Amino acid sequence: MKKLIAFSVLVLLSSCSLPGSLYQSSDDPLALFNGKDLSGWYPDVPAADNGVSVPPSFVVRDGLLVSQGNPQGHLISEDSFSNYQLTVEYRWAGKPGNCGILVHASTPRRLYSMFPQSIECQMHAGNAGDFWCIGEDITVEDMVERRGPEEKWGVDGGKRRRILNLTDDSENPPGEWNQMVIRCQADTVDVWVNGDLVNQGYNCTARSGQIAIQAEGATVEFRRVELSLLPADPTRGH
Repeated sequence: MKKLIAFSVLVLLSSCSLPGSLYQSSDDPLALFNGKDLSGWYPDVPAADNGVSVPPSFVVRDGLLVSQGNPQGHLISEDSFSNYQLTVEYRWAGKPGNCGILVHASTPRRLYSMFPQSIECQMHAGNAGDFWCIGEDITVEDMVERRGPEEKWGVDGGKRRRILNLTDDSENPPGEWNQMVIRCQADTVDVWVNGDLVNQGYNCTARSGQIAIQAEGATVEFRRVELSLLPADPTRGH
């Protein structure tokens, strides 16, 4: 169990977690996945370097985008985005495990010759909504409690890159669909899981970049990957 977050902070954040209010965009959404193929995306899978033949890490099956988990790598958007709201609906197709959505992605294979520079919004079963700092950084309330001692913070290997989310029970049971909403606006990144505000960061060191979906060991199905553009709003910074 995560340590309890200060009651005053939770009260403040809970006022922002109502489904269909704060995080709902009025813009017409753009479907980043068309239900037919992987148009607009490209895979970056180290095991396939130099023309090595490997099974595909990402496929379209029965109208769903499927991250097969292995070989590990990323499916990266061809376009870059800033000031947007991303909505994904996903479920574990088999045994729950690890996956994630990366925002503000840039330099390929920045970490461990695998992960692009980015802020990861974790989907790991039981931990959905954690932030992982990958060459980029972000700040949250109660930073020491949720990230550990300040002298150990960092964005590279061996550093405290994980920032715990705010809830323990926002995910649906394995096999059921979950909705994750990621709102990137100015220097903030906010994350909702099934209507609960699970993380809220500010002072992000990147404000734009590509979007990436991970293949990280477990099979995940996506039925919706949708983006709505938002106006730049510096008043949301802290």
